Amino acid sequence: MSDKAQDLSSPAPQPQGERRFRNSVPDWAIRGAIFLVFLYFGTAKFKSDPSAPWVVFFNQLGWGQWLRYVTGVLEVVGAFLARLSGTVEIGLAFLIATMFGAAAISVFILHDAAAAFVPFALFSGMIAFWLHRRRV
Repeated sequence: MSDKAQDLSSPAPQPQGERRFRNSVPDWAIRGAIFLVFLYFGTAKFKSDPSAPWVVFFNQLGWGQWLRYVTGVLEVVGAFLARLSGTVEIGLAFLIATMFGAAAISVFILHDAAAAFVPFALFSGMIAFWLHRRRV
């Protein structure tokens, strides 16, 4: 066999030290943390006690409690989708959109930029995670 034919049949060597990130231990750990955080906060939105923090927050927002339920469903579904290997990007898209909406509502509707810090930090972190997963 010629050298040219041998070069075409063998895969290109990967640089030493390069490791696949997808479905590795760090990838699963980050996805597990995302799952736990959004499952916790998403299910907390379903409490109907009038003094519950999310009920008070959505009353303050003034758009009705339906938005609290929609947000809770998006967070729980996004958490489960981000946990599964085949649907990570879809789950992250749900959660990124939810956090963008939370940050925008905090700044533009409630006029409280400090309240937008946590949603914006989660939004930024999930975008960085998504881009890192697509890069490797």
